[in-house]
Amino acid sequence: MTKSNRGTVSRRRALKYGGGVLAAAAASSFPAPAIHAARTVKIGFVSPQSGPLAAFGEADRFVLADARAAIGDGITIGKKKYPVEIISRDSQSNPNRAAEVAAELILKDEINLMIGSSSGTTVNPISDQAEANEVPCVTADTPWQIVYFGRGATPDKPFKWTYHFFWGFEDMFSIFMDMWDALGTNKKIGSLIENSEDGVNGGDPKRGFRPPMEARGFEYVQPPLFTMGSPDFTAQIAAFKKEGVEILTGIATPPDFTTFWTQAAQQGLIKQLKAGTMAKALLFPPAVAALGDRGHGLTTEVWWSSSHPFKSNLTGKSSREFADAYTAKTKRQWTQPLGFKHANIEVAIDVLKRCGDPGDPNAILNAIENTDYESIVGPVSWKFGDARNPVKNACRTPLVGGQWKRGKTFKYELDLVHNARAPEIPLTGKLEPLS
Repeated sequence: MTKSNRGTVSRRRALKYGGGVLAAAAASSFPAPAIHAARTVKIGFVSPQSGPLAAFGEADRFVLADARAAIGDGITIGKKKYPVEIISRDSQSNPNRAAEVAAELILKDEINLMIGSSSGTTVNPISDQAEANEVPCVTADTPWQIVYFGRGATPDKPFKWTYHFFWGFEDMFSIFMDMWDALGTNKKIGSLIENSEDGVNGGDPKRGFRPPMEARGFEYVQPPLFTMGSPDFTAQIAAFKKEGVEILTGIATPPDFTTFWTQAAQQGLIKQLKAGTMAKALLFPPAVAALGDRGHGLTTEVWWSSSHPFKSNLTGKSSREFADAYTAKTKRQWTQPLGFKHANIEVAIDVLKRCGDPGDPNAILNAIENTDYESIVGPVSWKFGDARNPVKNACRTPLVGGQWKRGKTFKYELDLVHNARAPEIPLTGKLEPLS
């Protein structure tokens, strides 16, 4: 958006809600508006509900229905009760589409607060729209470096309007390496990384996988980033076989990893591996089930599970209760984004309850900056400036390691097998070598 567009948006929002300098100036010439009338407060919600990232949005319909039921006829802000409307839009797993629907939410629907999640492909473009149009924004479910450095911020030049909560690459890399050390490998890593917002950051030679892994004594092999939707991974598989890697890692969508893993089995790579630990691709039960009998023993990061010892302060449900409710309603296995989608909404509601005036973007921004909230995914705060907040706009959440094993109720179930960096989250199984 241009500066002139930003001015138009800000002026219209100020006139609509009766807040800010423009409204105060207008009051000297016209009768004062009913500033505290209970207008509907609007939250824009953007996530990938279709396309290759659709697994991230699988639980959206359930999460939104559950949150809307909890909100009921509104929330109290100051001394007034306001109806709340959550307007959901599908990014279609496309960054251009994400930017387009975010702009519509801001300019057409005139939302008060933007929220969004599920990979840099969605989070970055909607955050950019919010920042450009001076709309408060809270996002989740993407490593914080992708949202911060990936959008051009530096520690000295943070963002003003956009805030994010999730773990970082440093957390994921440490957990991956801890698990590999426990398996007694030859410390040779083959890294398969897609060409996307997530992959460009994960494959970055300075901020990505390579530096910390080589610093821990691992030998790291990373072929060029592959194009999403690639039908042939023969070159990558041949490189990994030649180097004798016993560890596979990287970043890929579930469909791409399914293609790779099938070819890796056909071409003999799998039999030399002791660990297969992929980010993104192995988060979702249907994606692992799609691997057939080759899913057992694969490992991944776990951001939220039914065993996490946290509860929602919007609904009062524990992680276990929320996961069980999802399964009872949908007949599907719980999935990690389930918790973070809900947390994104409950944090937004907490912010609005504390803002004093939902028509004043700066009041909402101040409430975001002073958030100190216990959510279903753990504590969320941007106010401490310590390890929890590596940069102004980011809040780190706890992360553990998980392993897919053949299940009793579902084809595969995710055991929590490593919690050294978040001991408050209980283990549910023991780490085993890839078989």
